[in-house]
Amino acid sequence: MAFGLGKSSRRRELTRLIDEDMVGLLEPGVEFEGKLTVSSGILRLNTHVKGQIDSTATVIVADKGQVEGEIHSRLISITGQVKGTVHATERLEIKEHGIVRGDIYTPCLVVDPGGYFEGQCHMPATEPTPEAQIEPNPEASLISNR
Repeated sequence: MAFGLGKSSRRRELTRLIDEDMVGLLEPGVEFEGKLTVSSGILRLNTHVKGQIDSTATVIVADKGQVEGEIHSRLISITGQVKGTVHATERLEIKEHGIVRGDIYTPCLVVDPGGYFEGQCHMPATEPTPEAQIEPNPEASLISNR
């Protein structure tokens, strides 16, 4: 391809993806190895990443994204592939065509039809609220003993 050809369509596509919350965008042609730390916003990965990803907000593994390693984030959405451990403190979504091979730690897991997960899922037990606890009814036990 001649220098500069095709850039305008690529630029329009990237502009469509970027919003004010986007802090990182790694697209095909970039490979990353190491530890990636994001303090806020959305990190979108659409390329090969090997290592550890730590985020306090949102990580999106897009359709061409391949992550080998560990992901720690509040919200994680996967349409690409992840091989490793995934820790989502709030919610993990495996979208159609998304693949996760490894252990998952999250209180909320959503796997769309066509999504694939192989590994163990660890979900923290929630403490029942006082309203949800059933108090014993002494009269009910008297009736059943008659």
